[in-house]
Amino acid sequence: MRCSLTGAGRRLSRPVTAAVCSTLLAGLLTGCSHDVGSSGDQGYVAGKGIITTLAVSDRRRPGTVSGATLEGRRTSLADYRGKVVVVNVWGSWCPPCRAEAPMLAAAARDLGRKGVVFLGINSRNPERAGPLAFQRRYKVPYQSIYDPDGRSLLAFHGTLSPNSIPSTVVVDRQGRVAASAIGEVTRTTLYDLVDEVAGGGGA
Repeated sequence: MRCSLTGAGRRLSRPVTAAVCSTLLAGLLTGCSHDVGSSGDQGYVAGKGIITTLAVSDRRRPGTVSGATLEGRRTSLADYRGKVVVVNVWGSWCPPCRAEAPMLAAAARDLGRKGVVFLGINSRNPERAGPLAFQRRYKVPYQSIYDPDGRSLLAFHGTLSPNSIPSTVVVDRQGRVAASAIGEVTRTTLYDLVDEVAGGGGA
């Protein structure tokens, strides 16, 4: 399989491109066989393993991303302006979300020492008990906006939209969406995207 994906106006770096190829192959093998269990009508869409980065000139700020966390506290993406933010969209009913959760928890602790912030958006869970148990099970160190109807995702319209679950978006220090991974993200891809956004011009 020949893989040569590019972001808007720029070619992905070699490490990121290699990660894209691996993720695409994995998606082709497993993307149609995820068992969502007793998820009900969660609006589950299997990720395609698509990684995109944007040139600084193509980045846009999303609309307002804010709400109550699973614990009932208010938070907002705008609270973290000045920092690189990794936004992960997940559901406790989603098998790929469970697969990537240990890596994301470890990455949040590791990258947090470098000033990178993680923020979750819990989507399509009709009640809080399931996602709160998920957070405890995987020792998730960051908070998540509770968004059972998916309204928070509308704020990304017009930029890189996290339109499947799971999806991960990287926001630069100016609050602009800079990169995304649609589908389960690997550690290599996540670190490459964060490094590129944190070290890129204008980031």
